[in-house]
Amino acid sequence: MKIVPPYLMFLGDAPDQLGAKTADGVAKWRPDWCLGQLRLEGCQADIGLKDMTLEEAKAAGVKTLILGVTNQGGFFNDSWMETLHGALDLGMDIASGLHMRLGDVPGLGEKAAKLGLQLYDARHPTQDFAVGKAVPRTGKRVLTVGTDVSVGKMFTSLCIEKEMKARGMKADFCATGQTGIFIVGEGVSVDAVVADFISGAAETLSPDNDPDHWDVIEGQGSLMHASYAGVTLGLLHGSQPDAIVLCHEPVRPHMRGTPHIPMPGLQATIDANIAAGRLFNPDIRCIGVSVNTSGLSAVDAAKFLTDTEAELELPCVDAYKDGAARLVDALS
Repeated sequence: MKIVPPYLMFLGDAPDQLGAKTADGVAKWRPDWCLGQLRLEGCQADIGLKDMTLEEAKAAGVKTLILGVTNQGGFFNDSWMETLHGALDLGMDIASGLHMRLGDVPGLGEKAAKLGLQLYDARHPTQDFAVGKAVPRTGKRVLTVGTDVSVGKMFTSLCIEKEMKARGMKADFCATGQTGIFIVGEGVSVDAVVADFISGAAETLSPDNDPDHWDVIEGQGSLMHASYAGVTLGLLHGSQPDAIVLCHEPVRPHMRGTPHIPMPGLQATIDANIAAGRLFNPDIRCIGVSVNTSGLSAVDAAKFLTDTEAELELPCVDAYKDGAARLVDALS
C-alpha cells in the first residue's frame, strides 16, 4: 500500500498519551507530513501538532486522515463516525492501523468507492506473498531484533537509516508494522501475514538491490517472547540479514504481557538470533546494541551503556537520543 501525505492525525477520544502512540511516532519521524491533529471531546492525548478541524485540514492541503489512536481490541468507536464520513466528504483518503477494517464500518466503503477515494488498512496486507525460498539476493540488509517487544526496534531502524542517508549512503527503511507504514507511506504489517508467508513477505520487502545499498528492516516481536517469536523468526529467515542490532529496555522486570517470564540476558538473545539467522546467512553478525534509556536517569543511563559495551564488546548507544553513528560505523 502507498499512503499519500500530507496527513491529519486523528487522536479521537484517546484516554491518555499511550492511546495516541501511533500518531506520536509518526509525528516525531515525519513532522513535514503531519500538518495537524484532530481531537474529539474528552481526548487526553496531545502530540504537539496544531489542532485542526476537517475543513481547516482540507484547506491546508491534507490528503489523508490517519487514525493514529489505538485501543484494546482495535475497534472503531461510534463517536468517530462523523469524522470518518466527513473526511471522505471533503475528499480525503483514510488510513488506519487498527485490527477492525475500515471497510467494515457501515457505509464507509461504499462512500469511498463512490467518491473514488482510498481506505488503507495498514495492519492488513493487500497483496499475496509467496513462501520464502531463501535464495541469496544482492544488496545488504540490517535487521533490528529485541530482548522483548516494544523496546525501540522501529526507532532504532529509523535512526540507522537517517544516519546512513546523512552520509550519502544508499539506504531504505523497510516498514513491517502499521506505524512504520504511516511513517514511510508503504510497507507490510507482517504480524497480519499468515505464518507460512512471513519470510516471503520479508523477501518481497528487501529484494535484490545495488551491492552497496542497505535495506534497514524494522524488527517485530522478539525471538525470546513466547507470544511473538514466530514473526521474528520469519523476518530473520526472509530478510537474511548481514547484520543485526539488538534493542533493549533495561528497566523491565519481566517480558511484556508474561509476568511469569523474566527478561532474557542480552548475550543469550544475541546468540539465539545469530543461530537462527545463520540457517540462511552464515555470515550474519551482531554489530551493536541500541538501548531505550528513557526510564533511567542520565547517570544510570551512561553507566548502563558503558557497562553493557564492556560486557558485550559491542557499540552500545541510545540511538534515538544520541544517534546511530557508532552503529553505522560498525557495519563497515
